[in-house]
Amino acid sequence: MFQAAAWLISQFYSLTSNYIFAISLVALVIMMLIFPLTLKSTKSMLEMQRIQPEMRRLQQQHRGDRQKLNEEMMRLYQEHKVNPLASCLPLLAQMPIFIIMFRVLHGLTNRGDERMFDPDYISKTSDLYLSLQGKTEMKSVGLDLSLTPVQAIQDNAATGLIYAFLVIALMGLYLVQQRMIASRTVSPTMSATQQKVMQYLPVFFGVFQLFFPTALVIYYMAQTVVRIAQQGYITRRFYKGEHSLGQQAQAASAKAREISKQDGGGGLFGQMKQDLARAKEPNKPIQSKRVTPPKGGATPPKGRPTPSNRPKPSGPSRHPKPPKR
Repeated sequence: MFQAAAWLISQFYSLTSNYIFAISLVALVIMMLIFPLTLKSTKSMLEMQRIQPEMRRLQQQHRGDRQKLNEEMMRLYQEHKVNPLASCLPLLAQMPIFIIMFRVLHGLTNRGDERMFDPDYISKTSDLYLSLQGKTEMKSVGLDLSLTPVQAIQDNAATGLIYAFLVIALMGLYLVQQRMIASRTVSPTMSATQQKVMQYLPVFFGVFQLFFPTALVIYYMAQTVVRIAQQGYITRRFYKGEHSLGQQAQAASAKAREISKQDGGGGLFGQMKQDLARAKEPNKPIQSKRVTPPKGGATPPKGRPTPSNRPKPSGPSRHPKPPKR
């Protein structure tokens, strides 16, 4: 897998003779390969949103029976042909890709003797290998792609600001992408605060890019630009028109949110609040232990003896008097 990714970078470098262009084209190819999974996961997510009101009703109906709830939920998924795990496919695909690109970009700038590059994973006759062999920098457009932004700032604070600006630009691209997704996605089980956290959480991922090679920062910038274009296509495909799948999903999410509000908030936290409230309630009402007749001539409860009608013990006294001496 590492050799395949390095070979792809090598091929694009042979065409462009530029490291940034080669890495960006690899990001484009990878995103186009993942895009069918993205479309499938988006459609599955919208189908899940469309059946959310029915899911909320099932949760109310089988609140105390988790096994029955799971059975009804599975029946609902089968009826509507929905796979709740399909939305995770792009995320599962991107994790190994991140590991591969991280290792490959590190391998291309692997330093051997005298701190010079000795590239891994590519043919020693390729143009990419020959351009890096024996060098100490991976220069492109005035940037050393082998350095991390932190290293660049430590070496030279003035020129290091350019590397820091790349990370800031990447965080801005993340924010644009997340706002595009958040503008069309409404979750009935998440509060406004939780939605804000989920919206800005990927932006904080850009902070970690300060410690990654600048080549990886370039890769993620190109990838995010392509993803923004793909999100625009998804918006036009699934949300255009009053009767589109996206519009139906949004209406169903709004309805599910109303059901959740009527149910005390709904969702995980709402369910926890209701469980705690039920746990504080006593299982049985406390009964009075009064044994004397109450005032007003009321008769005591049936079956409970009083001092006047309590039966006397038969046989010898339970407390005989002591004998006289």
